[in-house]
Amino acid sequence: MRKVAVILGTRPEAIKCAPVIRALQDDPRYNPLVLSTGQHRQMLDETLAAFGISADVDLGVMTDKQTLSQVTHRALSGLAGPLTDAGVEAVMVHGDTATTLAGGLAGFHHQIPVVHIEAGLRSGNLYSPFPEEANRRLVAQISELHLAPTPGNYANLIREGINESKIVVTGNTVIDALRWASGQAVDYGHPSLEDLDEDPRRVILASAHRRESWSMLHEIGAAIREVATDEAVRVVVPLHRNPVVRKAMLAEIDGLPNVDIVDPLPYVSFCRLMLRSDIILSDSSGAEEEGPALGKPTLVLRDITERPEAVAAGTARLVGRTRERVAAEVKGLLRDPELYARMSTAANPYGDGKATDRVVGALAHFFGDGPAVMPFVPGSRILPAPELVASVA
Repeated sequence: MRKVAVILGTRPEAIKCAPVIRALQDDPRYNPLVLSTGQHRQMLDETLAAFGISADVDLGVMTDKQTLSQVTHRALSGLAGPLTDAGVEAVMVHGDTATTLAGGLAGFHHQIPVVHIEAGLRSGNLYSPFPEEANRRLVAQISELHLAPTPGNYANLIREGINESKIVVTGNTVIDALRWASGQAVDYGHPSLEDLDEDPRRVILASAHRRESWSMLHEIGAAIREVATDEAVRVVVPLHRNPVVRKAMLAEIDGLPNVDIVDPLPYVSFCRLMLRSDIILSDSSGAEEEGPALGKPTLVLRDITERPEAVAAGTARLVGRTRERVAAEVKGLLRDPELYARMSTAANPYGDGKATDRVVGALAHFFGDGPAVMPFVPGSRILPAPELVASVA
């Protein structure tokens, strides 16, 4: 059995790597070693547990008020031992975090091939998202196998000089995770949301947490406050645990009668909330992919994105972060049934639920253990929301 280290540390990485880890566990050719940096402590552990996964090694790198450089340094230092001692034949990292960069460097330093899941996303601006855009570009330079979710991501890598033989278009594993999670019978994960299914109001799921959003959080909160003046609307805000985010957002939305402020929900409960929502308003990268997959019009609180496919398909819109623009975009979508219908029926460009099979197949071909993988071709339909709603009712 080939030992493959899967290095993760954040909730999004846990969500998107979980289907791959489970598939590797079921494949007699592979023995996955799950290495956690603990970058998102509580949210990471909850998410892994939901998928029935636990870390084999937990570095616990987080300390109070440390810098990005300190997080990266501690993760890189901590990974040296497990990778040296375990006889690892490949290192898999996902996406764009400090954990991803540290994991990629650790594999490279030990001359272990680096496999990059969700490779090739580019905004074109080195500082937006920060530091994720730079992390992705750096990891691309030391990876031996690039698993690109979309043809556009493939093209980005080709433009940067990556050999096409090292790239496989897989679709995004978040769609695989979403399909699984949406079929689980769970509640909404918070007492204040127990009546959500009986509430006739239109539900807006709103969140903001990105580092580049911090200076505009008051504006985003003010936009939510303005939207919430409509008595036919109910806004649910799963509020990030970062104290910078909480302080700024609570100053604008705390105490509003039709705004539910809840702690970050367990992933499976969050998927049910997305299914119930009418509109998703967020700066989250996951929302940019999950909303379109569920047929939920998604308003992205950013000016540029490394995930342009949903914008091009018409199921997501970039709306910036100013109070005036954000509030106007939400109100326009609420008042225009034709616009709402167009956004809610656009094609899902991110996957067909088979990305995990392609990831494992690409890994097998890399090692000479299997044939080449047929790449993902966009154009699959949106996940059948009514069917999924029935499955969690």
